[in-house]
Amino acid sequence: MGAGAKYRLVFVDRLLPTLVHLRHATTNDVLACWFGVDRSTVTRAVNEARPLLAERGCTISPGVRLRTLAEVVDHLGASGKTGIIDGTEIRGRRPAAGRKDRDKFISGKTKQNVVKTMVVTDGAGQLLFCSPTRPGSCADITHTHPSGLVKVLADGPAVEVLADAGYQGLGAQTGGRVITPPHHKFKRTLPIGTRIRGDARTAAQSPLLTPYPGRTRHRPPEELAFLDPSPRPPRAHE
Repeated sequence: MGAGAKYRLVFVDRLLPTLVHLRHATTNDVLACWFGVDRSTVTRAVNEARPLLAERGCTISPGVRLRTLAEVVDHLGASGKTGIIDGTEIRGRRPAAGRKDRDKFISGKTKQNVVKTMVVTDGAGQLLFCSPTRPGSCADITHTHPSGLVKVLADGPAVEVLADAGYQGLGAQTGGRVITPPHHKFKRTLPIGTRIRGDARTAAQSPLLTPYPGRTRHRPPEELAFLDPSPRPPRAHE
């Protein structure tokens, strides 16, 4: 009993850097300089305070506190509000060399080492739920599986949840409760006249570009009439 180093930060001072870290994604090195302690002290304080904040949940009104995702869905259904779900990334330190899952923390969007969390808010932007963090390579729709969002929405009251294109497919799994943008199919061929480069030369030659560069075809003279090449300068012997 009593082993280990003594705390250099009281509880309030341990809570403050945790809130700053969660709100502004400030690194532990910067927080350590602000509070005049070592980085390991800040890391220890953040790791101890975050679970306490998660257990407290989110207070949305006096006497109403939401702690689980099921309570959030019930609140949205009872109040008739629209929910918003999205994923957010927090930049972190690069994992130690030799770690097997080191590449899992690299985000496909920012190409940086991040951790990702899923956030649920109401239509006004008030925070209702924040899931545990996962490696940055985790897709948004995959992040909903550990939290049981699909089952909670499918078995819960009728609510409307807005999401971006990263959550396409949840609408069919939840009975239409999750609304995402429509899926756009990409065209395999480029229309004739599409600019590939932004210079003036390409803009003049863009009608000549074909979807398949390897397949050339002869164009009628009326399509080439707009091209008026400058006369060739005479050679020295002419």
